[in-house]
Amino acid sequence: MSTQPFEPKPVPSAGLIQIGAGIEDVIQKRLAEERARLEREAGLAKREMHPFKRPVERPFTRDERGHTTLLFGGLTWKHEKLVHGALEGLGYRAEAVPTPNVKAFQTGKEYGNNGQCNPTYFTVGNLVQYLQSLEEQGLTKQEIIDRYVFFTAGACGPCRFGMYEAEYRLALRNAGFDGFRVLLFQQSGGLSQSDAEAGLEMNLDFFLGILNALNCGDVLNEAAYAIRPYEVVAGETDGKLDAMMDYLHEVFRKKQPWKMGDELGKYLGGFKDTAEYIGKFVNQLKGEDYLPALRRCRDMFDEVEVDRLRVKPIVKITGEFWAQTTEGDGNFNMFHFLQREGAQVLVEPIGTWIMYMLHQVVQKYRDLKGLDEGAVLPPLWRVDKRAKIEWNFCQKVAKLKLAEAIFKNEYHKIVDTFDGVAHHLADQYELQRLGHPFYNSRAGGGEGHLEVAKNICYSNKDLAHMVLSVKPFGCMPSTQSDGAQSAVVSNYKEMIYLPIETSGEGEINAHSRVQMALGEARSKAKKEFAECLQRTGLTLDQCRGYVDAHPELKRPMYHVPHTQGVVGVAANLVLHIADRMRQGNN
Repeated sequence: MSTQPFEPKPVPSAGLIQIGAGIEDVIQKRLAEERARLEREAGLAKREMHPFKRPVERPFTRDERGHTTLLFGGLTWKHEKLVHGALEGLGYRAEAVPTPNVKAFQTGKEYGNNGQCNPTYFTVGNLVQYLQSLEEQGLTKQEIIDRYVFFTAGACGPCRFGMYEAEYRLALRNAGFDGFRVLLFQQSGGLSQSDAEAGLEMNLDFFLGILNALNCGDVLNEAAYAIRPYEVVAGETDGKLDAMMDYLHEVFRKKQPWKMGDELGKYLGGFKDTAEYIGKFVNQLKGEDYLPALRRCRDMFDEVEVDRLRVKPIVKITGEFWAQTTEGDGNFNMFHFLQREGAQVLVEPIGTWIMYMLHQVVQKYRDLKGLDEGAVLPPLWRVDKRAKIEWNFCQKVAKLKLAEAIFKNEYHKIVDTFDGVAHHLADQYELQRLGHPFYNSRAGGGEGHLEVAKNICYSNKDLAHMVLSVKPFGCMPSTQSDGAQSAVVSNYKEMIYLPIETSGEGEINAHSRVQMALGEARSKAKKEFAECLQRTGLTLDQCRGYVDAHPELKRPMYHVPHTQGVVGVAANLVLHIADRMRQGNN
């Protein structure tokens, strides 16, 4: 019998690999089966992925202008009337959708996504509601899709505003208007020409026409709110406003863009386009196309008799852009409510928002200075590279500074036409200085640091008795501002600040909260008025007698100087009367 030890036969290496691979396959298969079982039990079964792609729309082309109506909205009816005139003057068929109401809000919730802010529901539902009304008038859905397009603003950032376009498309599709065209003007980047092609030309004539309409709308809107609380004959201001808006609409509609003559163009040859571009700017800056019409509007306002000795608390409106601008159910009709309660409303001009966007771009260029050329600045001895960085930066900022100066000049030209009844634009650099310690001015979204800065500015600089911030329920940028406002209020003890969140419901509760804060502001205004009477030694009857003897004081366009430390119109008038008496103007 052999005593040699047992020696197993060697297994080829390829066989080992196959065995190992087979075991690994079994393990992976069992893991996958177990994972699938657990996902089924937890309701997490995998679904086929379909990445989102923006729908491709039929373009709005030049040859469609004659039979396609451009819809727009979202501003006050004064702004929309003038924008409508400007668009028609440029050759477009245009129509402003009505002011959104609660029914529009409900329509937006019905056809849109859950969890949106109420400006989304109001504006999206309002468009659907308007298209449904066209259908009720006899148009088919296809005719509406073919004959109408909607033009609106869009944005990106930490806000639902960046989802407006998708919400419009979803609601339109759910309401049966799939394929309806939405033209989106981005706050950064302009209008995509692939969307508009030649149908909507975003040229200099377009921008100048729209900006002129917005600026005139701002000043007329503010002037009406400044006059209305003191009118002797109720409703007279609104009657004048209606007449002048019809008149100005025709002025804008008949205004033709400036063009270079053919004869001069022949001599300029290839420089014609550049020369015409410069000519349009010069005509805007030096021309007086709108000033005679605005002076006529000023004279119409000046026919209203006012009684400035009525003591009214001044309430400054701030907050989210749409909520602080609209004049309807979207902000609980807050402006009309404040006026019924005896307040003077100080509305926020759209011009402030335009200046804010320019200011933010300037700030961005300052923060990113040199990063286009490299992450690390060149050493000091590389003067050539540093000079190039400085030159590029100065060029960018200079263009924006010029734009700021031009816009401010054009706005203030209109304000000065109305003899100072409306206010000049707030200085953005001063607002940044005031707001930055409480809210970082580089934080984007919504109105950024403006809500905090305007609260400090209008309260601490004797421009308003109370600041009312109106914003949508759950608006993230405004919620951040409200958190910072607690620190602001603790530093400025005399400040009366009230934030109100709006939605489609809750109007009574919101009005009740405003009434309580307004009562405090009213007491503040009355106390201020009494102190001015005591300070001058005059009585209310003496002041009224002086006003009756000097009827120019009953005219809205008469400028009553603002005294430092005094907010109210009536209190400032008492001091002005006393000053006139001291100067012997009896």
